[in-house]
Amino acid sequence: MKQDTKRRVLSACCILGFFVAWEAICLAFGVSDMVLPRPSQAVSTLITQFPAIWPHAFQTIYTTLVGLGLGILIGVLLGMLIGSSRLAYDVAYPMLVGFSSIPKVAIVPILVLWFGAGTVPAILTAMVMCVFPIVVNVATGLASTEPELQDVMRTLKATKLEILWNIGLPRTMPYFFASLKVAATLAFVGTVIAETVASNRGIGNLMMIASSSFDVPLVFAGLFILAGLGVALYIIFSAMEARVTGWAVRSDDFAAHG
Repeated sequence: MKQDTKRRVLSACCILGFFVAWEAICLAFGVSDMVLPRPSQAVSTLITQFPAIWPHAFQTIYTTLVGLGLGILIGVLLGMLIGSSRLAYDVAYPMLVGFSSIPKVAIVPILVLWFGAGTVPAILTAMVMCVFPIVVNVATGLASTEPELQDVMRTLKATKLEILWNIGLPRTMPYFFASLKVAATLAFVGTVIAETVASNRGIGNLMMIASSSFDVPLVFAGLFILAGLGVALYIIFSAMEARVTGWAVRSDDFAAHG
């Protein structure tokens, strides 16, 4: 517990030190807010314009969470299929790699052509962005399950589905939660990309309008919101990971004596 508290304090000090240094450098060198606004200016803009910013923030949160949820569902199902079948791995994995290599900015116009501008392309872009890391990690977790445990289950007349449910999926949880932390960030990236290109609401759209009107503090206020939302999701997934996969984390006391 003391180690966790110490780490949280150090993390908070690091973040605070970063913003203090940013503020000091801008003041010392007289950096114009048209080039790089001070954190205090961005926070002040966020507070004073919050009633106008909130609908855009809510839209981005809603779109990202829906896209992330769909991405988790599809990613887990594909990861289970690929990780539990060598044939599926050989057939599907190269296609997934090729698909993930396509710049997602190039997908947005196609989604707009199919579904029109608005929320749907943003949800689908967020989903596409976060599927690949989930698929890879779930498949890796299943593939790394100890063969000895599977052999024991087979001797007990367990079916393949029972082996997957009782051994494969629990062993996959550390990989799954590691992928969630990456997927949450990518989902926000996908949402903002789509909102910038094909939406009239959302933080991405707000930042694009602010940039075109040279309101740089508002642009950075949008960035602060995105960063805060990403950190919030990271903390939530970390808390869930600690509850679900505590058995897979080596304690500091053990590490110290090792």
